[in-house]
Amino acid sequence: MSNEAALRIRLAGRALARHGLVHAYGHCSMRLDERTVLVSPGKPLGLMAPGEACLPVRIDEPLPPTVLGEVRAHLAIYRRRPDVNGIVRAMPPNVMSLAAMALTPRARHGFGAYFHPRPPLLNDPQLLRSDAQAETAAETLGDARALLMRGNGCIIAGASIEEALVLCWYLEDAARIELAALAAGRGDEALLGAEDAYARATWSGLIRERMWDFLVAGDPERPPVGEEP
Repeated sequence: MSNEAALRIRLAGRALARHGLVHAYGHCSMRLDERTVLVSPGKPLGLMAPGEACLPVRIDEPLPPTVLGEVRAHLAIYRRRPDVNGIVRAMPPNVMSLAAMALTPRARHGFGAYFHPRPPLLNDPQLLRSDAQAETAAETLGDARALLMRGNGCIIAGASIEEALVLCWYLEDAARIELAALAAGRGDEALLGAEDAYARATWSGLIRERMWDFLVAGDPERPPVGEEP
């Protein structure tokens, strides 16, 4: 199980780097069971080697010194959200631009519908290096799929690591649309209502699976198209 999980983390992490959603900084994880998560190694995600080991971490124990400090935010979210099985910490360019202005993208198009009405904002530019900060981030996220942090990127919470990767790409596209709307002087026009957003934010029709295949294409460990890692 852990070997398969590590493969999925490596595929997601390298995809985040390949599509410009992370750079030197960023990490991802997935839940293994009620007490344990597997975390990407403490290095740039794009530099993870094929077969490289990931790090098992207990959810209810102190963070090991070998694990990146901000991973404590992952643990805080897993403790609060039994529905979350994959987390991405990323710094996509358009998300960073919005978050630097203490803004989050509104649901204006299909990909934005998954975050209706808009993701919450943690209005604090500091890194999440303490348990108290991590708990505040998890509380601010609530039951949302994404959290933006002022000038500091985002955290994505998915039902799987695959979903977290896909949602990260969706969030960056929602931020792109929001910045374009602001540049055009648009305000509350053409926002998706709750009913339309709920209907649009579907996973039917292999929506998640097709985007995953697109994002991991070209990876040296990529399995055949259509097969889950």
